[in-house]
This record gives sequence, structure tokens and C-alpha cells, in this order.
Amino acid sequence: MKISHIAMYVQDLEKSRHFYETYFNATSNKKYHNIKSGLETYFLTFTSGATLELMHRPNLTHKHLDLHVTGFTHLAFSVGSKEKVDTLTTRLVNDGYTKISGPRITGDGYYESCILDNEHNQIEITV
Repeated sequence: MKISHIAMYVQDLEKSRHFYETYFNATSNKKYHNIKSGLETYFLTFTSGATLELMHRPNLTHKHLDLHVTGFTHLAFSVGSKEKVDTLTTRLVNDGYTKISGPRITGDGYYESCILDNEHNQIEITV
């Protein structure tokens, strides 16, 4: 058994698609739009085969922006080396994204950094 895909609602569908295509080499399908419900989606596929569904509907409500709440916490991307973690983290920070930790070796031995995407989702970048 494997997880088929992960999905998340976003306020700015195009900006979110661009974020994952630009920084994590995602490939997007053609946008789906259900005229009756207003739902719009993209499926983004990563080189590993993992899939992320970005979804938007009119009148979405905002979750509380506290970083420490129950539920899904972050998406983690393995980039292959410490140097690539450092390079991507620097690129994201230089492009205006907020870094919330790292790069560093965590207490459980991971080399990682964590940034916030354009929707305030935590994105972990690890070896």
C-alpha cells in the first residue's frame, strides 16, 4: 500500500503551483475547474513520483496561522545533499520566503531547514 497523493487548499492556486514548480521541480497537469462547485485543482508530480494536489474554492476560510497545531505539520522534500539544502534555503530566503529554522542538524540527526511557502505552509528541506 502507498499514499496516492496529498491535497491542500490554497488561496492563490497559480502562485502555489508556481512555487512548487520553481523550487521543487514539480510538473503540473492541466487545471481542472468544476463550474458548478467552483473547485479548481492542479495535480503536481515530483521526480520521485509523489503527487500533491493543490485545490481552491471560492470562500475558503483561513486556518489559524499558529505553527504548532494538530493536523498535518509540514511537507518534507529530500534534495540529496547538505549543499543542496543550503543552496535551496538561501535561494528561498533571497526570494522573500520566511525561514523558520536551519539549516541545521536536528536532535534526531537530520540535516534540514524549514521555510514557509506563499500560503504559510511549513516546507522542510532535508538531505
